[in-house]
Amino acid sequence: MNPSTLQNGLSLAGRILMSLIFIVAGFNKIGGYEGTQGYMESMGVPGMLLPLVILLELGGGLLLLVGFKTRIIAFLLAGFSLLAAVIFHNNLADSMQSIQFMKNLALAGGFLYITAWGPGAWSLDKS
Repeated sequence: MNPSTLQNGLSLAGRILMSLIFIVAGFNKIGGYEGTQGYMESMGVPGMLLPLVILLELGGGLLLLVGFKTRIIAFLLAGFSLLAAVIFHNNLADSMQSIQFMKNLALAGGFLYITAWGPGAWSLDKS
């Protein structure tokens, strides 16, 4: 197999896997809007931000999936992942929250990698 074909395929697979969590989360927030809004408010985040969260998760996830404006979206999702870790998963004494915190850090790291290196050739951005 051609090394560039392997690299392009792996870049696409990485974007697909990283985008899925946000696409699904965005759809789930639409379906459970009131519950999500209440949870956000209980954590000190204004519920009026929920439409922006949904837009970033769902819209950003879809843009990442197809590789359009990828570096900008990846940078925004990295910041979002870090904020979510600090705000919603900061009880590190709870093992599940600690895992969620670390998952968000890992996602942010992956997004920063995409920000630095781009989406690969099999994308609308074709970098």
